[in-house]
Amino acid sequence: MAGVPALSTGASDRLPPAIVWGLESQIGVNIVRELGRQGIPVLGLAEDDRAIGRRCRYLVHCESAQPRGPALLEQIRRLGAERGARAIFAVSEGNCMFLARNRGGLGEVKALVPDEDALAIACDKQRTLAIAAKHGIRVPASIQPAGPGDIERIASAMSYPCILKWSDANAVMSKLARAGVEFKKVEYAHSPAELTRALHRYDLLEAWPLIQEYCPGKGLGQFFFMHGGHALRRFQHVRVAEWPPEGGFSSVCDAVALSAHRELQEKSVAMLRDIGWEGVAMVEYRYDPGSGIARLMEINGRYWGSFPLAVHCGAGFALYAYFVTGLGEELNLPEPRTDLRCRMVATELKRLHRIFFGASRILDPNFVRRPLAELARFVIDFVRPRVRYYLLCRDDLGPLRADLLNLVRVSAGA
Repeated sequence: MAGVPALSTGASDRLPPAIVWGLESQIGVNIVRELGRQGIPVLGLAEDDRAIGRRCRYLVHCESAQPRGPALLEQIRRLGAERGARAIFAVSEGNCMFLARNRGGLGEVKALVPDEDALAIACDKQRTLAIAAKHGIRVPASIQPAGPGDIERIASAMSYPCILKWSDANAVMSKLARAGVEFKKVEYAHSPAELTRALHRYDLLEAWPLIQEYCPGKGLGQFFFMHGGHALRRFQHVRVAEWPPEGGFSSVCDAVALSAHRELQEKSVAMLRDIGWEGVAMVEYRYDPGSGIARLMEINGRYWGSFPLAVHCGAGFALYAYFVTGLGEELNLPEPRTDLRCRMVATELKRLHRIFFGASRILDPNFVRRPLAELARFVIDFVRPRVRYYLLCRDDLGPLRADLLNLVRVSAGA
Protein backbone atom coordinates (compact mmCIF):
# COMPACT_ATOMS: atom_id res chain seq x y z
CA MET A 1 0.00 0.00 0.00
CA ALA A 2 1.25 3.54 -0.78
CA GLY A 3 2.96 5.18 2.14
CA VAL A 4 3.92 1.94 3.90
CA PRO A 5 7.72 1.87 4.33
CA ALA A 6 9.89 -1.16 3.77
CA LEU A 7 11.53 -2.10 7.05
CA SER A 8 15.26 -2.41 7.47
CA THR A 9 15.88 -3.69 10.98
CA GLY A 10 17.85 -6.24 12.89
CA ALA A 11 14.74 -7.45 14.72
CA SER A 12 13.88 -11.12 14.77
CA ASP A 13 11.29 -12.54 12.38
CA ARG A 14 8.75 -13.09 15.15
CA LEU A 15 7.88 -9.69 16.51
CA PRO A 16 6.36 -9.40 20.00
CA PRO A 17 2.91 -7.83 20.27
CA ALA A 18 2.36 -4.17 21.08
CA ILE A 19 -0.59 -2.76 23.01
CA VAL A 20 -2.37 0.35 21.73
CA TRP A 21 -4.36 2.02 24.52
CA GLY A 22 -6.98 4.36 23.09
CA LEU A 23 -8.96 3.27 20.02
CA GLU A 24 -11.60 6.00 20.07
CA SER A 25 -10.15 8.27 17.38
CA GLN A 26 -8.21 8.29 14.14
CA ILE A 27 -5.00 8.54 16.17
CA GLY A 28 -5.21 5.11 17.75
CA VAL A 29 -6.57 3.59 14.54
CA ASN A 30 -3.55 4.77 12.58
CA ILE A 31 -1.05 3.61 15.18
CA VAL A 32 -2.63 0.16 14.88
CA ARG A 33 -2.48 0.35 11.08
CA GLU A 34 1.16 1.44 10.95
CA LEU A 35 2.23 -1.39 13.22
CA GLY A 36 -0.09 -4.06 11.83
CA ARG A 37 0.90 -3.50 8.22
CA GLN A 38 4.45 -4.49 9.16
CA GLY A 39 3.36 -7.74 10.75
CA ILE A 40 3.51 -6.53 14.35
CA PRO A 41 0.67 -8.16 16.35
CA VAL A 42 -1.43 -5.40 17.93
CA LEU A 43 -3.53 -5.76 21.07
CA GLY A 44 -6.11 -3.04 21.70
CA LEU A 45 -7.31 -1.45 24.92
CA ALA A 46 -10.51 0.52 24.24
CA GLU A 47 -12.13 2.94 26.66
CA ASP A 48 -15.49 2.91 24.87
CA ASP A 49 -17.59 0.00 23.62
CA ARG A 50 -18.17 1.97 20.42
CA ALA A 51 -14.53 2.82 19.83
CA ILE A 52 -13.95 2.89 16.08
CA GLY A 53 -10.56 1.19 16.43
CA ARG A 54 -12.26 -1.99 17.66
CA ARG A 55 -13.14 -2.59 14.00
CA CYS A 56 -9.58 -2.27 12.72
CA ARG A 57 -8.56 -5.36 10.76
CA TYR A 58 -5.01 -5.19 12.13
CA LEU A 59 -6.04 -5.87 15.72
CA VAL A 60 -5.41 -9.43 16.81
CA HIS A 61 -7.09 -8.96 20.21
CA CYS A 62 -9.07 -6.21 21.92
CA GLU A 63 -10.30 -5.63 25.48
CA SER A 64 -12.10 -2.89 27.36
CA ALA A 65 -9.54 -0.91 29.31
CA GLN A 66 -9.87 -0.89 33.08
CA PRO A 67 -10.01 2.55 34.75
CA ARG A 68 -6.61 4.09 35.43
CA GLY A 69 -5.33 2.48 38.61
CA PRO A 70 -4.20 -0.91 40.00
CA ALA A 71 -6.70 -2.91 37.90
CA LEU A 72 -5.35 -1.38 34.69
CA LEU A 73 -1.76 -2.11 35.68
CA GLU A 74 -2.76 -5.71 36.35
CA GLN A 75 -4.48 -5.87 32.94
CA ILE A 76 -1.33 -4.63 31.18
CA ARG A 77 0.88 -7.07 33.10
CA ARG A 78 -1.48 -9.91 32.15
CA LEU A 79 -1.28 -9.00 28.45
CA GLY A 80 2.48 -9.13 28.78
CA ALA A 81 2.50 -12.47 30.56
CA GLU A 82 -0.24 -14.26 28.61
CA ARG A 83 0.08 -12.75 25.15
CA GLY A 84 3.72 -11.73 25.07
CA ALA A 85 3.16 -7.95 24.74
CA ARG A 86 6.41 -6.03 25.22
CA ALA A 87 5.37 -2.44 24.49
CA ILE A 88 2.39 -0.15 25.04
CA PHE A 89 1.36 3.02 23.21
CA ALA A 90 -1.00 5.59 24.73
CA VAL A 91 -3.04 8.19 22.85
CA SER A 92 -4.21 10.76 25.40
CA GLU A 93 -1.98 13.01 27.50
CA GLY A 94 -3.51 11.70 30.72
CA ASN A 95 -2.82 8.11 29.71
CA CYS A 96 0.75 8.96 28.69
CA MET A 97 1.34 10.51 32.11
CA PHE A 98 -0.19 7.46 33.85
CA LEU A 99 2.22 5.14 32.04
CA ALA A 100 5.18 7.44 32.72
CA ARG A 101 4.39 7.41 36.44
CA ASN A 102 3.87 3.65 36.59
CA ARG A 103 6.67 2.23 34.45
CA GLY A 104 7.73 -0.06 37.25
CA GLY A 105 4.27 -1.61 37.50
CA LEU A 106 3.91 -2.86 33.93
CA GLY A 107 5.75 -6.17 34.23
CA GLU A 108 7.37 -7.17 30.93
CA VAL A 109 5.63 -4.35 29.03
CA LYS A 110 7.58 -1.19 28.22
CA ALA A 111 5.79 2.18 28.13
CA LEU A 112 6.58 4.01 24.87
CA VAL A 113 6.11 7.47 26.34
CA PRO A 114 8.53 10.23 27.43
CA ASP A 115 9.53 10.36 31.08
CA GLU A 116 7.34 12.08 33.65
CA ASP A 117 9.49 15.22 34.04
CA ALA A 118 9.59 15.88 30.28
CA LEU A 119 5.84 15.38 29.96
CA ALA A 120 5.25 17.75 32.87
CA ILE A 121 7.20 20.47 31.08
CA ALA A 122 5.28 19.92 27.84
CA CYS A 123 1.97 20.15 29.72
CA ASP A 124 2.98 23.47 31.31
CA LYS A 125 2.94 26.19 28.66
CA GLN A 126 4.83 28.70 30.79
CA ARG A 127 7.74 26.33 31.36
CA THR A 128 7.72 25.32 27.69
CA LEU A 129 7.80 28.93 26.48
CA ALA A 130 10.66 29.80 28.85
CA ILE A 131 12.82 26.95 27.54
CA ALA A 132 11.91 27.81 23.93
CA ALA A 133 13.03 31.42 24.39
CA LYS A 134 16.46 30.18 25.55
CA HIS A 135 16.94 28.59 22.14
CA GLY A 136 15.95 31.64 20.11
CA ILE A 137 12.42 30.45 19.36
CA ARG A 138 9.89 33.23 19.13
CA VAL A 139 7.10 32.91 21.68
CA PRO A 140 3.89 34.88 22.16
CA ALA A 141 3.94 37.51 24.88
CA SER A 142 2.22 35.88 27.85
CA ILE A 143 0.93 37.03 31.23
CA GLN A 144 -0.24 34.81 34.07
CA PRO A 145 -2.65 36.50 36.52
CA ALA A 146 -1.76 35.75 40.15
CA GLY A 147 -5.04 36.91 41.65
CA PRO A 148 -8.20 38.96 41.12
CA GLY A 149 -6.30 42.14 41.87
CA ASP A 150 -4.19 41.67 38.72
CA ILE A 151 -7.09 41.49 36.33
CA GLU A 152 -7.99 45.14 35.76
CA ARG A 153 -4.32 46.14 35.49
CA ILE A 154 -3.61 43.40 32.94
CA ALA A 155 -6.77 44.18 30.96
CA SER A 156 -5.80 47.83 30.57
CA ALA A 157 -2.28 46.93 29.41
CA MET A 158 -3.10 44.21 26.85
CA SER A 159 -3.38 44.63 23.10
CA TYR A 160 -6.47 43.11 21.49
CA PRO A 161 -7.60 40.62 20.46
CA CYS A 162 -5.83 38.39 22.97
CA ILE A 163 -6.20 34.70 23.77
CA LEU A 164 -6.84 32.87 27.01
CA LYS A 165 -5.61 29.30 27.44
CA TRP A 166 -4.69 27.25 30.47
CA SER A 167 -0.98 26.89 31.18
CA ASP A 168 -1.60 23.27 32.21
CA ALA A 169 -5.07 22.17 31.10
CA ASN A 170 -4.74 18.68 32.59
CA ALA A 171 -4.04 20.10 36.04
CA VAL A 172 -7.13 22.33 36.09
CA MET A 173 -9.84 20.27 34.37
CA SER A 174 -10.94 18.35 37.46
CA LYS A 175 -10.99 21.56 39.48
CA LEU A 176 -13.21 23.22 36.88
CA ALA A 177 -15.54 20.22 36.83
CA ARG A 178 -15.96 20.24 40.60
CA ALA A 179 -16.81 23.94 40.51
CA GLY A 180 -19.26 23.50 37.62
CA VAL A 181 -17.26 25.86 35.41
CA GLU A 182 -17.01 25.04 31.69
CA PHE A 183 -13.56 24.14 30.40
CA LYS A 184 -12.60 26.26 27.39
CA LYS A 185 -9.46 25.19 25.59
CA VAL A 186 -9.07 28.58 23.88
CA GLU A 187 -11.00 31.79 24.44
CA TYR A 188 -10.72 35.14 22.67
CA ALA A 189 -11.11 38.55 24.29
CA HIS A 190 -11.60 41.57 22.05
CA SER A 191 -11.63 44.36 24.64
CA PRO A 192 -10.64 45.09 28.26
CA ALA A 193 -14.23 44.53 29.33
CA GLU A 194 -14.38 41.09 27.68
CA LEU A 195 -11.05 40.06 29.18
CA THR A 196 -12.09 41.24 32.64
CA ARG A 197 -15.37 39.29 32.50
CA ALA A 198 -13.64 36.17 31.24
CA LEU A 199 -11.00 36.17 33.96
CA HIS A 200 -13.34 36.92 36.85
CA ARG A 201 -15.26 33.77 35.91
CA TYR A 202 -12.46 31.82 37.62
CA ASP A 203 -12.10 33.85 40.84
CA LEU A 204 -13.73 31.19 43.01
CA LEU A 205 -11.25 28.62 41.75
CA GLU A 206 -8.30 30.88 42.60
CA ALA A 207 -6.78 29.82 39.28
CA TRP A 208 -6.76 31.81 36.05
CA PRO A 209 -5.81 31.03 32.44
CA LEU A 210 -2.70 32.34 30.76
CA ILE A 211 -3.22 35.43 28.58
CA GLN A 212 -1.33 35.52 25.29
CA GLU A 213 -0.96 37.96 22.46
CA TYR A 214 -2.80 37.14 19.24
CA CYS A 215 -0.52 35.49 16.67
CA PRO A 216 -1.66 35.61 13.02
CA GLY A 217 -1.00 32.79 10.60
CA LYS A 218 -1.65 29.09 10.21
CA GLY A 219 -0.62 26.00 12.13
CA LEU A 220 2.81 24.57 11.34
CA GLY A 221 3.63 21.25 12.97
CA GLN A 222 7.13 19.84 13.24
CA PHE A 223 7.39 16.21 14.33
CA PHE A 224 10.41 14.40 15.67
CA PHE A 225 11.43 11.05 17.07
CA MET A 226 14.09 11.87 19.65
CA HIS A 227 16.57 9.29 20.90
CA GLY A 228 19.72 9.99 22.89
CA GLY A 229 19.48 13.70 22.17
CA HIS A 230 19.20 13.25 18.39
CA ALA A 231 16.25 13.51 16.02
CA LEU A 232 16.23 10.12 14.27
CA ARG A 233 13.10 10.97 12.27
CA ARG A 234 11.52 14.23 11.11
CA PHE A 235 8.31 15.27 9.42
CA GLN A 236 6.35 18.49 9.12
CA HIS A 237 3.03 19.74 7.86
CA VAL A 238 1.02 22.90 7.51
CA ARG A 239 -2.68 23.21 8.25
CA VAL A 240 -4.82 24.03 5.24
CA ALA A 241 -8.09 24.13 7.22
CA GLU A 242 -8.77 23.99 10.94
CA TRP A 243 -11.66 23.29 13.25
CA PRO A 244 -12.87 25.62 14.57
CA PRO A 245 -12.08 27.86 11.59
CA GLU A 246 -10.12 30.39 13.66
CA GLY A 247 -7.69 27.73 14.89
CA GLY A 248 -7.83 24.42 16.67
CA PHE A 249 -6.82 21.15 15.05
CA SER A 250 -6.31 20.16 11.43
CA SER A 251 -9.26 19.16 9.32
CA VAL A 252 -7.02 19.36 6.23
CA CYS A 253 -3.22 19.40 6.25
CA ASP A 254 -0.37 19.24 3.73
CA ALA A 255 3.01 17.60 4.17
CA VAL A 256 5.90 20.05 3.88
CA ALA A 257 9.35 19.29 2.46
CA LEU A 258 12.02 18.86 5.12
CA SER A 259 14.18 21.38 3.28
CA ALA A 260 11.76 24.09 4.48
CA HIS A 261 12.05 25.72 7.91
CA ARG A 262 15.43 24.08 8.54
CA GLU A 263 16.61 26.66 11.07
CA LEU A 264 13.35 26.34 12.98
CA GLN A 265 13.69 22.54 12.96
CA GLU A 266 17.12 22.77 14.56
CA LYS A 267 15.80 25.09 17.25
CA SER A 268 12.94 22.68 17.91
CA VAL A 269 15.39 19.79 18.27
CA ALA A 270 17.62 21.84 20.60
CA MET A 271 14.59 22.63 22.79
CA LEU A 272 13.55 18.98 22.98
CA ARG A 273 17.12 17.96 23.79
CA ASP A 274 17.21 20.54 26.60
CA ILE A 275 14.00 19.08 28.04
CA GLY A 276 15.48 15.58 27.88
CA TRP A 277 12.83 14.32 25.47
CA GLU A 278 12.80 10.70 24.35
CA GLY A 279 10.36 9.45 21.75
CA VAL A 280 7.75 11.16 19.60
CA ALA A 281 6.96 14.87 19.93
CA MET A 282 4.97 17.44 17.99
CA VAL A 283 6.25 21.01 18.18
CA GLU A 284 3.42 23.30 17.12
CA TYR A 285 3.91 26.81 15.76
CA ARG A 286 1.72 29.58 14.46
CA TYR A 287 3.38 30.55 11.18
CA ASP A 288 2.67 33.79 9.33
CA PRO A 289 3.65 33.33 5.65
CA GLY A 290 3.56 37.11 5.08
CA SER A 291 6.21 37.93 7.65
CA GLY A 292 7.91 34.55 7.77
CA ILE A 293 7.61 34.59 11.58
CA ALA A 294 6.77 31.42 13.50
CA ARG A 295 5.79 31.54 17.18
CA LEU A 296 5.69 28.49 19.40
CA MET A 297 2.26 27.42 20.61
CA GLU A 298 3.05 24.20 22.47
CA ILE A 299 4.79 20.85 22.58
CA ASN A 300 2.40 17.96 22.13
CA GLY A 301 3.87 14.97 23.90
CA ARG A 302 1.44 12.45 22.45
CA TYR A 303 0.50 11.30 18.97
CA TRP A 304 -1.34 14.18 17.34
CA GLY A 305 -4.75 14.47 15.65
CA SER A 306 -3.34 14.71 12.12
CA PHE A 307 -1.09 11.67 12.64
CA PRO A 308 -2.80 9.91 9.68
CA LEU A 309 -0.94 12.21 7.27
CA ALA A 310 2.39 11.06 8.71
CA VAL A 311 1.27 7.44 8.33
CA HIS A 312 0.21 7.91 4.70
CA CYS A 313 3.57 9.58 3.99
CA GLY A 314 5.54 6.71 5.53
CA ALA A 315 7.05 8.76 8.37
CA GLY A 316 7.00 5.66 10.57
CA PHE A 317 6.89 7.30 14.01
CA ALA A 318 5.06 4.42 15.67
CA LEU A 319 7.53 2.00 14.10
CA TYR A 320 10.47 3.99 15.46
CA ALA A 321 8.90 3.92 18.92
CA TYR A 322 8.29 0.17 18.72
CA PHE A 323 11.70 -0.85 17.39
CA VAL A 324 14.07 1.76 18.83
CA THR A 325 12.50 2.41 22.23
CA GLY A 326 10.61 -0.84 22.66
CA LEU A 327 13.06 -3.42 21.32
CA GLY A 328 16.33 -1.50 21.29
CA GLU A 329 16.74 -2.20 17.57
CA GLU A 330 18.01 0.14 14.87
CA LEU A 331 15.53 1.17 12.20
CA ASN A 332 16.24 2.72 8.81
CA LEU A 333 13.30 3.86 6.72
CA PRO A 334 13.25 5.77 3.44
CA GLU A 335 12.54 9.47 3.66
CA PRO A 336 8.82 10.22 4.07
CA ARG A 337 6.78 11.55 1.19
CA THR A 338 6.08 15.27 1.24
CA ASP A 339 3.55 15.54 -1.58
CA LEU A 340 0.35 14.36 0.14
CA ARG A 341 -2.66 16.06 1.67
CA CYS A 342 -4.86 14.47 4.33
CA ARG A 343 -8.39 15.42 5.36
CA MET A 344 -11.22 14.62 7.76
CA VAL A 345 -14.41 15.08 5.77
CA ALA A 346 -16.87 15.11 8.69
CA THR A 347 -14.95 17.93 10.36
CA GLU A 348 -14.66 19.78 7.06
CA LEU A 349 -18.46 19.71 6.73
CA LYS A 350 -18.85 21.24 10.21
CA ARG A 351 -16.32 23.89 9.23
CA LEU A 352 -18.12 24.74 6.00
CA HIS A 353 -21.43 24.99 7.83
CA ARG A 354 -19.97 27.52 10.23
CA ILE A 355 -18.30 29.56 7.48
CA PHE A 356 -21.53 29.72 5.46
CA PHE A 357 -24.15 29.95 8.18
CA GLY A 358 -22.45 30.69 11.49
CA ALA A 359 -19.98 33.47 10.79
CA SER A 360 -20.89 35.25 14.04
CA ARG A 361 -19.52 32.26 15.98
CA ILE A 362 -16.03 32.56 14.45
CA LEU A 363 -14.08 34.14 17.28
CA ASP A 364 -11.03 35.43 15.41
CA PRO A 365 -11.84 38.93 14.07
CA ASN A 366 -9.03 38.60 11.52
CA PHE A 367 -10.35 35.39 10.01
CA VAL A 368 -11.18 36.02 6.34
CA ARG A 369 -14.26 34.17 5.12
CA ARG A 370 -14.01 32.87 1.56
CA PRO A 371 -17.07 30.60 1.37
CA LEU A 372 -16.99 29.83 -2.35
CA ALA A 373 -13.24 29.21 -2.40
CA GLU A 374 -13.56 26.93 0.63
CA LEU A 375 -16.40 24.99 -1.01
CA ALA A 376 -14.47 24.66 -4.28
CA ARG A 377 -11.38 23.32 -2.49
CA PHE A 378 -13.55 20.88 -0.52
CA VAL A 379 -15.10 19.45 -3.72
CA ILE A 380 -11.90 19.41 -5.81
CA ASP A 381 -10.01 17.52 -3.11
CA PHE A 382 -12.20 14.48 -3.78
CA VAL A 383 -10.61 14.06 -7.23
CA ARG A 384 -7.04 15.07 -6.44
CA PRO A 385 -4.86 11.94 -6.67
CA ARG A 386 -2.59 12.95 -3.80
CA VAL A 387 -5.32 13.41 -1.21
CA ARG A 388 -5.69 10.86 1.58
CA TYR A 389 -8.13 10.52 4.46
CA TYR A 390 -7.91 10.31 8.24
CA LEU A 391 -10.03 7.16 8.42
CA LEU A 392 -10.79 5.94 4.90
CA CYS A 393 -8.30 3.30 3.76
CA ARG A 394 -9.15 0.62 1.23
CA ASP A 395 -7.29 -2.05 3.18
CA ASP A 396 -9.14 -1.28 6.44
CA LEU A 397 -12.73 -0.03 6.06
CA GLY A 398 -14.00 -1.16 9.47
CA PRO A 399 -13.13 2.00 11.46
CA LEU A 400 -14.84 4.26 8.90
CA ARG A 401 -17.97 2.12 8.95
CA ALA A 402 -17.96 2.22 12.76
CA ASP A 403 -17.55 6.01 12.73
CA LEU A 404 -20.49 6.45 10.35
CA LEU A 405 -22.61 4.15 12.47
CA ASN A 406 -21.75 6.16 15.58
CA LEU A 407 -22.76 9.36 13.78
CA VAL A 408 -26.12 7.80 12.89
CA ARG A 409 -26.61 6.71 16.50
CA VAL A 410 -25.83 10.19 17.79
CA SER A 411 -28.21 11.77 15.27
CA ALA A 412 -30.93 9.32 16.33
CA GLY A 413 -30.26 9.96 20.00
CA ALA A 414 -29.25 6.35 20.64
